[in-house]
Amino acid sequence: MNQKTYNLIITIFLFGLGFTACNHSNKKQLPISENEEKILTDSLLDLVQYQTFQYFWDGAEPTSGMARERIHLDNSYPQNDQNVITLGGSGFGVMAILVGIERRFITREQALKRYQKIVDYLGKADRFHGVWPHWLNGETGKVRPFSNKDDGGDLVETAFMIHGLLTVAEYYRSGNEEEQQLVKDITKLWEEVEWDWHTKCGEDVLYWHWSPNFGWEMNFPVGGYNECLIMYVLAASSPTHPINPSVYHKGWALNGAIANDTVYYGLNTILNFYEHDEDPIGSLFWAHYSYLGLNPKGLTDKYADYWELNKNHATIHYKYSLDNPKGYKGYGEKQWGFTSSYSMNGYAGHRPGERDLGVISPTAALSSFPYTPTESMQFLKYLYTEADSLVGKYGPYDAYNQTTGWYLPRYLAIDQGPIPVMIENHRTGLIWNLFMKNEDVQVGLKKLGFSYSQVK
Repeated sequence: MNQKTYNLIITIFLFGLGFTACNHSNKKQLPISENEEKILTDSLLDLVQYQTFQYFWDGAEPTSGMARERIHLDNSYPQNDQNVITLGGSGFGVMAILVGIERRFITREQALKRYQKIVDYLGKADRFHGVWPHWLNGETGKVRPFSNKDDGGDLVETAFMIHGLLTVAEYYRSGNEEEQQLVKDITKLWEEVEWDWHTKCGEDVLYWHWSPNFGWEMNFPVGGYNECLIMYVLAASSPTHPINPSVYHKGWALNGAIANDTVYYGLNTILNFYEHDEDPIGSLFWAHYSYLGLNPKGLTDKYADYWELNKNHATIHYKYSLDNPKGYKGYGEKQWGFTSSYSMNGYAGHRPGERDLGVISPTAALSSFPYTPTESMQFLKYLYTEADSLVGKYGPYDAYNQTTGWYLPRYLAIDQGPIPVMIENHRTGLIWNLFMKNEDVQVGLKKLGFSYSQVK
């Protein structure tokens, strides 16, 4: 641990003592000055960014340098999967490493070495028409089936990986010779992804999976609003294997039916979150995954204003927690946010309504900092000053339930990754600014009819 990080943690500790003392004392709390409040806020943000960044740095699988699917501090791995790496989580992770550079947790040169290792590994790992699987065995680079027939290319996970790699390429694009070579190697991987293959012989929709053993039997056309917008944007942006705009408008946007919204807790949902059932709003990771690099500020098309979409999405989750219709313990202004995460019986897609199980997943509120800065900060302060048993070496644990007292000292890459990235976007716009500079992406957005804020 370097001196800056040590001093940072001491600062948090001292402020935490102040908060705790106030909670357990009858003495009147002394007011905190505006400057002291800013120090506390900045220090808390630095600390949670440092801890969650470390999941992808110190916690990385050593052969690949990529993100482990899960890290369990209790060392319990019933599926013997401690060395399985995740493509989507690794895409988030390479963005988190950029945050680490800019926050001086590591140097630019240290990060370059890690990126070279990752890119070299990805070039040798199993791919199917240029598309990586959901999981790889970290030690061998061979596919680890996600399910019985999911043993081939996963276009969504690949999109998340490419999303991150293109952002890294923009960071190093004007660098030295070694950095320029990294950009070339990333470009090669990008250009080898056959996005158009996943239209299944030219249909106007993208399919999530293809297997060399089972073909298209998974049969998962991706349409209607969810976490996969970035997949369609990248597929349209590809300089080598692009899709036609009709694939986006007819497949993803359902010939315009995606724009059928509703009102929930006094806010427009903007888009139809579920075309298959009546749920009004989705898990909160939908407001994060596609928007780690794709900047929703100023992003519009004929279906939505994506900033309003995501801000309303996060605010609805907050208002639902205040309302707490099922009467779960802890819900309120300090504890809120529901997303797919670990749960009492494995893994669950938590969200307001029927799938509210009393489980709060910290990534939901913390990755929503750009949309709900005040409400997200309330949750962050709660975790670090009133509930530090829910925080470990890689930041807040994946999920907890105060009603039952359930939590485990366990992490998932896809939940830790968005936290440092979206907090940095809230603070400086770093990752948004980098990704939106990519010229291929700019072409793809225009091709699909998007308007977006120009990068300075």
